[in-house]
Amino acid sequence: MALDLATMLTQIEAAITAILGGAQEYAIGSRRVTKADLKTLLEERRMLIAELHIEQTGTTRAYARWPTR
Repeated sequence: MALDLATMLTQIEAAITAILGGAQEYAIGSRRVTKADLKTLLEERRMLIAELHIEQTGTTRAYARWPTR
């Protein structure tokens, strides 16, 4: 089952929040579990936001506005 981009972004943001809350690594008995690296999650979030922008606007162009004189 393929997830849509918005769902994936929500899951990535939940994982980032969990890691920032101290859930990067934990141990159960003699086993240690390490979750995804924060840097990797942040990069994936950046890419998903860009993909969502393209999906919603249909373009990668961004226009700058300068103040008028």
